Amino acid sequence: MKLDNLAPQPGAKKRKRRVGRGIAAGQGASCGFGMRGQKSRSGRPTRPGFEGGQMPLYRRVPKLKHFPLVNRKSYTVVNVGALAGLAAGTEVTLDSLMAAGIVTQNDGPLKLLGNGDLAVKLSVTAAAFTATARQKIEAAGGSFTIA
Repeated sequence: MKLDNLAPQPGAKKRKRRVGRGIAAGQGASCGFGMRGQKSRSGRPTRPGFEGGQMPLYRRVPKLKHFPLVNRKSYTVVNVGALAGLAAGTEVTLDSLMAAGIVTQNDGPLKLLGNGDLAVKLSVTAAAFTATARQKIEAAGGSFTIA
């Protein structure tokens, strides 16, 4: 028999610590919690994350700068002014823009921004448009479709 083989009998239970039942019990009066303070009071444990009234970390972290958005959408961004060199009546998609050399790499779905001027009638298919991009495409006589 060795010390590491010792174990309680099956079904054996350790008795519960009876606090506040007199000095003979070994946990009388203050029950082992000391004399005063928050940790000696009844209903004592503070909730997880409580920092004594200071704004807790889980509430102050997202307010600070430089925290990236979770599940951020990334788009391939093109300004309306870049489409001005295309021929009238062209069907504009991400693939056609890559073939024309206006966009060099696919960074996600196509999004059109409203910077620049457009005088050519185009039918544009993209995942997202800004309000000014929509206005300029319609003003040029073109149409847009959200894919």
